[in-house]
Amino acid sequence: MIDRSLRPLFPEGWFHEIQLICNLLSVDGVNDPDVVGINAASAALSLSSIPWNGPIGAVRVGFINNEVIINPTRRQMANSTLNLIVACSEPNKIVMIESSSENILQQDFLKAIKQGVKETQSIIHAIKCLQKQYGAPKKEVPNLTTVEEEVVEAVQSLLTLKLKEILKDSTHDKISRDEAIAALKENATVKLLENYPDIDASTLSKTFGKVTKDIFRHLILEENVRCDGRGVNDVRDISCQVDLFRPLHGSALFQRGQTQVFCTVSFDSLDSAARADPISILTGGIKEKNFMLHYEFPPYATNETGRPGTVGRRELGHGALAEKGLRPVIPDDFPFTIRLTSEVLESNGSSSMASICGGSLALMDAGVPIAEPVAGIAMGLITKTTETKPNSIEEYKILTDILGIEDFLGDMDFKLAGSKKGITALQLDVKIPGLPLKIVNETIMQAFDAKHIILKIMNKTISRPRDEKNENRPVTEKLEIPIAKRNKFIGIGGYNLKKLKSETGVTITPLDENTFQVFATNKNAMDEAKEMIEVFLTEEREPELEFGAIYTARIVEIRDTGVMLQIQKMLQPVFMHNSQLDQRKVNHASALGMEVGQEVSVKYFGRDPATGQIRLSRKVLYSPATTIIRKFSEKNPKTQS
Repeated sequence: MIDRSLRPLFPEGWFHEIQLICNLLSVDGVNDPDVVGINAASAALSLSSIPWNGPIGAVRVGFINNEVIINPTRRQMANSTLNLIVACSEPNKIVMIESSSENILQQDFLKAIKQGVKETQSIIHAIKCLQKQYGAPKKEVPNLTTVEEEVVEAVQSLLTLKLKEILKDSTHDKISRDEAIAALKENATVKLLENYPDIDASTLSKTFGKVTKDIFRHLILEENVRCDGRGVNDVRDISCQVDLFRPLHGSALFQRGQTQVFCTVSFDSLDSAARADPISILTGGIKEKNFMLHYEFPPYATNETGRPGTVGRRELGHGALAEKGLRPVIPDDFPFTIRLTSEVLESNGSSSMASICGGSLALMDAGVPIAEPVAGIAMGLITKTTETKPNSIEEYKILTDILGIEDFLGDMDFKLAGSKKGITALQLDVKIPGLPLKIVNETIMQAFDAKHIILKIMNKTISRPRDEKNENRPVTEKLEIPIAKRNKFIGIGGYNLKKLKSETGVTITPLDENTFQVFATNKNAMDEAKEMIEVFLTEEREPELEFGAIYTARIVEIRDTGVMLQIQKMLQPVFMHNSQLDQRKVNHASALGMEVGQEVSVKYFGRDPATGQIRLSRKVLYSPATTIIRKFSEKNPKTQS
């Protein structure tokens, strides 16, 4: 979020490497440090000599009880239906949005953005005051390598007509279009180098890129023509499939244009939930996640070669966004940990939003009772400015369901996910120095219309979670174990549970003192586990001990804190604390000459009502008789005055 907020404001022509490090020096567990990091980075750049068209300000916005809350605490966020971070520059221009929400309504979301934009301006004002007092003089931006006007005109004359033909030809797909443009540039380069041998090849390549970008944007703005022949509001052709492979718990294939995503759902026990690190718990409040989305983008998805398996920032970011879009509709009390894998098989724009669509279908195919189906859409923007006011947008076109080339040559990457009624996630990145609130509001409304179209198509394939369960779906049951039998059920050192898992694959998770959750990969495994559990609890019936009776026990282990005693062969060894060994204070059993194998007399006092542990004592057998105690306490009547 820090990088995405700062990057649009660096001036063109500044190529020096910049490293900005935000160290988390302390965390109070009340306020999240991410927004502080954005503002700190803005202040650092503003004070430095680095040319940068800031400062920016950022705030977190919550929505609690139909009220907008600015920079809510972590406790407040637990009750908020919105987690929105908005970063802005002056005057009221949005440079970055990151949001997740509980299906918040469109009008409430727009209200929250408007209030957040307003609050960022006071932060910007404070940073500007700091900059005025302590800021270093800014370095000059070096002039870009200029190309002679004659060369630019030659490039335009060679490329314009043929490039327009390629960009207007809707029969091209991504690969054929890229190959046609590359061939055109290669032929033009040969001709230009013959006439202008002194031109640097890299400079010529940049000139080609600029001319291509200008023609592409002109076609959309002036002629309303997109590469694939769609109108600005049109969604690409969509196809959906579910239940592709029976062994899987759930699966779906979602294709939109040339973007194709295969999603699979796997269930596991609650023990496999992802545990958060201490800092994440303090800042985010989430200790563990029982829903995880893994996003995979192999090289062949874009017709390239590369090393698969490495997860970069792009994969992490897209996967996190897709997970945010789906998480609000996942039930909190689902008895399994859900792993949703999204594998991008082909990509030409918005694979993260396709992951949300495919993920929603796969979850319903797996029978997960999601609240509502969810879809995602990516929006783009083409703007036109004047030379006199380069930061003022004179004309613009908002594009629905953008292609990869429209993202690359456009001014905005705007992703929105949600159900029929609301928004679950939103992310905005811009490539120009900020957008007015008006354009953002229009984009949200246009995205809502597209989202409804996509949901209608998805609903034709599957519209609600399946009622019938997949035969390969795991099963789970709750098991009540009396406290007195808890140790027998678990076994010494957890032996019984380990044996259960190794032989049947069944996992036991404790829920409270006497309730366990049993997870099995299938019904057969569950039946086998139940038989083993019944054996654990019934075989070698425990003898009943008489309260207050004295028993002879054998020492089987001596510990620092006490001894383990075997009373009966049918009973598991019982622990007796050092404090129960003798009337005197004993720090170790060896002080009384006790050894392993020695027999001692102990008195039985029933079971501890809280833990079910057997209570034994040796010291009571060495206490004075109660009659003697009574005589010592009585006064002699002959001595009374």
